[in-house]
Amino acid sequence: MKNQAPFWQTTSLADMDDAQWEAVCDGCAKCCLVKLQDEDTGELAFTNLACRQLDLGTCRCKTYDQRTEIVSDCVKLTKDNLAQIDFMPPSCAYRLLNEGQPLPDWHPLLSGRPDSVVAAGMSVHGRVIPEGDGDEDVENHVVVWPLDEKN
Repeated sequence: MKNQAPFWQTTSLADMDDAQWEAVCDGCAKCCLVKLQDEDTGELAFTNLACRQLDLGTCRCKTYDQRTEIVSDCVKLTKDNLAQIDFMPPSCAYRLLNEGQPLPDWHPLLSGRPDSVVAAGMSVHGRVIPEGDGDEDVENHVVVWPLDEKN
């Protein structure tokens, strides 16, 4: 009997059930970083400031089910808005699959280990501080690593 291809290779993002959709998330938490957008150019800059709802130890939202109610500017990524969301980093599994790209080998669905994203250096783990705990000038916290596919 032949092995069946994994769901992310046979099911489009639009056709995934809730469990499959959630499993695609690699847990990097880069989407939970404070981002700045230039009003004139639209250029996006990531910071090393994390949403206060992010548990810095686990890189998971402390209030996941209520996150959009608790954090006014939190955007819930869905099948319907994925194509319009422009702040997902190049390493984001949703973005990769939406662009027809394969998942990277460090993705937990391929490695079988939830910590593989941290081991590969692709997570915010150990790289961020909670929003409001640092310099008041957010521009002083701009970083480029979330936009690098290798970091």
